[in-house]
Amino acid sequence: MSIRTTSSTATFASPFRLKGVDELLPPGTYRVETDEEGVEGNERTVFRRVATLLYVPTASGIRVCTVEADDLAAALASDDR
Repeated sequence: MSIRTTSSTATFASPFRLKGVDELLPPGTYRVETDEEGVEGNERTVFRRVATLLYVPTASGIRVCTVEADDLAAALASDDR
């Protein structure tokens, strides 16, 4: 099985909350990494998401939070209003 990781950013104009993160997060641009696992057996390899990581800046560095991709997408959609 192969794992691939893709990186992107998520930018919020307003404070937001995500399940699995205890505090209200401030507006800003956050790094997001998605890990996907290769599933073989067909004509081509397909990938399924196994983890979505949000990198949250803190006073002492960066904290990595595992979040649900759907929750992150919903928070971004709510921020666009």
